[in-house]
Amino acid sequence: METSNKTFDELIRQRRSHRKFQDKAIEADKIDQLLKCGLMAPAGKSANPWEFIVVTDADTQMQLSKCKPNGSAFVATAPLSIVVIADTNKSDVWVEDCSIAAIYLQLKAEDMGLCSCWAQVRNRKSCDENESSDSYIHKLLNIPEHYAVECIISIGYKLEERRPFDESRLQLDKIHQNKF
Repeated sequence: METSNKTFDELIRQRRSHRKFQDKAIEADKIDQLLKCGLMAPAGKSANPWEFIVVTDADTQMQLSKCKPNGSAFVATAPLSIVVIADTNKSDVWVEDCSIAAIYLQLKAEDMGLCSCWAQVRNRKSCDENESSDSYIHKLLNIPEHYAVECIISIGYKLEERRPFDESRLQLDKIHQNKF
């Protein structure tokens, strides 16, 4: 499995949301590595409710980008999007489990020199105010009814570098000891 020499702390500082990607396909072996990492994510009671829909088709990416009116336009230009879904019959904590799997995908992407951005889907409205983003994606990707869509992780090669997280911006006042 391809990895960098970054420490975990460096990886955390350097992983930033990127909404602009190079017009370059991601190699199949890198996609496989990303997916294996997602499948290694922990899950409550080892239920593993998450599943991943890999989207590389440009037309489908364009349609996915319309799953909500704001905050998902970048999906259209990504060479890869992974739709993180859950079999809701398997776990009552699927939201948490899918979120962990999604961040594993993002951290692995950063580790391989790729970049990513999370498009929230759960509890969002589609461009048609009468339809949820979840419902829109269900129809688009033929997802069975008992599955729920958590998010879309769009991944690509960095178009531009971003500065690592500045530790001076840490909100240390949000840390409480023993009591609030």
